[in-house]
Amino acid sequence: MSVTAPDALVARVAGALADVRRRIVAAGGSLERVRILAVTKGFGPEAVAAAVANGLLDVGENYAQEAVAKLAAAAPSPARLHFIGRLQSNKVASLAPLVTLWQTIDRPALVDAVARHAAGAGVLVQVNVSGEAGKGGCAPDEAAAMVARARDAGLAVQGLMTVGRTGEPAGARPGFALLRSLCDRLDLPVCSMGMTDDLDVAVAEGATMVRVGSALFGMRPSTVPPELA
Repeated sequence: MSVTAPDALVARVAGALADVRRRIVAAGGSLERVRILAVTKGFGPEAVAAAVANGLLDVGENYAQEAVAKLAAAAPSPARLHFIGRLQSNKVASLAPLVTLWQTIDRPALVDAVARHAAGAGVLVQVNVSGEAGKGGCAPDEAAAMVARARDAGLAVQGLMTVGRTGEPAGARPGFALLRSLCDRLDLPVCSMGMTDDLDVAVAEGATMVRVGSALFGMRPSTVPPELA
């Protein structure tokens, strides 16, 4: 039997979602243009159910085994899984039947793995716009080549994705502006940038998708064990 969300959780997410939508509008965004991705990483399958109950069908997960287990517990569900974590090639096969959009494609090995296990899949190319060593993504000047590489492999490149610079939200603005300009230059419709803390800046700079977890579900209950990565 599919996991369901308690009424109190559904109501709490509904109120939080209204706040997120107000932030998007206040930042100059359109609710028709900016898609909200509910990041359920670290929460149980009831979070997926609560998101769906509030009309958020796009959910994001960072860890392969956690995503597989959670989506199995939530099934059947209309949720569309976006994989948004650092992706290892050896995890692609287990995720392939579940993932609607692969958001962290940043090197040829991942292009090849996704093309092999999920031919024609929708992908975003991740770009490291901050230059921070701990963040995934190809260099900005490699984005066009990575898009071409993915297309040559038969993948459907929908856009670009980035994680903003660590620190104060305003510090992420130049990187977000750079990603927006790359999307425009490459004629890509999806610009996935901005999370709970910096979504306002991302929307102001032209995000078409924001990835929101704690703003919807509260603080994560625990970190994910390494074996679920």
